[in-house]
Amino acid sequence: MKTITKIFAVASFLTMFAVTVEAQVTASASTEATIIAPISISKQVDLNFGNLAVGATGGVVTLAPVLAATRSQVGGVTFPVVVGTVTAAEFDVNGLADQTYSIILPTSFLITNTTGTGGETMVVDNFTSTPTPTGTLDGSGYEVLYVGADVTVAANQQYGVYQSTADFDVTVNYN
Repeated sequence: MKTITKIFAVASFLTMFAVTVEAQVTASASTEATIIAPISISKQVDLNFGNLAVGATGGVVTLAPVLAATRSQVGGVTFPVVVGTVTAAEFDVNGLADQTYSIILPTSFLITNTTGTGGETMVVDNFTSTPTPTGTLDGSGYEVLYVGADVTVAANQQYGVYQSTADFDVTVNYN
């Protein structure tokens, strides 16, 4: 039994020297940052409701946000035979390929009669877009964004050319 105890004691003593204890260890990591292409938007075509006619009852004209802009109306607004220029606003959006982005449209603004007796206004609101509410840039980082809206025409609205005094903003942001 004494021999076994001696062997155990020697083995325990040798094991203490075989175990090394490190109080501090180190690991490494690399660092990386990627600068992506900024998203951009540029106007190509202005929003234009075309020629409208109104009598004793006002109404609303809706312009669809598509390439071949279509109009619809409710109330006393009619579309005369001489259509005029009818276009949804068109914007080019460019940025990082295959990325999605959000679209922020204006809420409303006034357009003002710049001819005729001048000074009369109409409200443009209920903006819509195609795509909506987000878009996706294609493999080359490009997409066309169309914007339509409503214009409210008052009863016996004064004739003339109604224009915005400043351009309206459409904002895009990467998601």
